[in-house]
Amino acid sequence: MSRSPGIAQPDAADSVLAALAFNSDGLVAAVAQQHDTGEVLMLAWMNRDAVRETLETGQVCYWSRSRQALWRKGETSGHFQRLIELRVDCDGDAILLRVDQTGPACHTGERSCFYRAARGTALAALG
Repeated sequence: MSRSPGIAQPDAADSVLAALAFNSDGLVAAVAQQHDTGEVLMLAWMNRDAVRETLETGQVCYWSRSRQALWRKGETSGHFQRLIELRVDCDGDAILLRVDQTGPACHTGERSCFYRAARGTALAALG
């Protein structure tokens, strides 16, 4: 697999992991953003193994809190996220994954998990 210029080399995983402040469950919040449009796609969680695998393969991997297992985005749906760049926030407690999303990111079939907005007194689906 050819690497995009923004993807860290596999041996950079240790440096990235050292900069992260994992919570008491060993997780860090990860926001996925479409790299070319800036669209926010989803929020998920990553543990150390998910971060390392993502950096080493270039395919985004999360930690599923409900299944208590690694969740390789697109593994069953075919809606993969290819890592373009991984950024760490100033406190090290959140990751921004700039990705190239294939198909919808949301399990509901929506392009983004953030497809509803507060409108008046209710949530309205964006169209």
